Amino acid sequence: MTIARILVVEDDEAIRTGLVIKLELDGHTVTAAVDGLEAQARIEDWAPDLILLDLMIPGLDGLSVLRWLRRRDRKLPVLILSAKGREDQKVEGLKAGADDYLAKPFGLDELSARINALLRRAIPVDETVRVGDLEIDFETEKVGRGGAPIDLSKTEWRLLAFFLRHPAQVHSRDRIHLAVWDDPGSSDARTVDYHVMNLRRKIEADPSAPLKLVTRVGRGYEWVGSRGEASPD
Repeated sequence: MTIARILVVEDDEAIRTGLVIKLELDGHTVTAAVDGLEAQARIEDWAPDLILLDLMIPGLDGLSVLRWLRRRDRKLPVLILSAKGREDQKVEGLKAGADDYLAKPFGLDELSARINALLRRAIPVDETVRVGDLEIDFETEKVGRGGAPIDLSKTEWRLLAFFLRHPAQVHSRDRIHLAVWDDPGSSDARTVDYHVMNLRRKIEADPSAPLKLVTRVGRGYEWVGSRGEASPD
């Protein structure tokens, strides 16, 4: 399962609370909005990885929020959750820019499956990414520097891929652990420090003064490599 930051836009308190509880139990970080204007504010200041969007919300309706979002960001996954379940209503939502549409009422297992599918599709799996002197191929899971291959373990690759998918965010050790390890219960969050140290030895020019994967004291780790330098802590 891919762990993500999910924004729930839903004005019905019972549904909203149930969704938040379910998503948090699945390991996601969740915030919520009850109307369109609050949804816009959360998108701007919280930078979610995925949005669950009800259409019939107060103020600015869901379709208006979606059209506004697509003028700013064409890639952020949006899953519409709506009581409007007719085919023409689904088509309207998809044409407005939604990635998927789930009519109410729906099962929580189906919701989780749809979310995981959207998150997998949002991850670049067939492109090569260049970050400074690094070249990362998501399709082959190979990493190189200056044409020379870098040998990463399975866990090191997953760590690197996680940070590349979620740059410019401070991630706690617990969140990294949940996102990267198949069986989080098999070790503890301190394991993250060990693997981050090993990853730095392979991707940083000077592992003692990292410029790509930096420590935020008391909070966790942040990938700043895409910006080319670390900002002060």
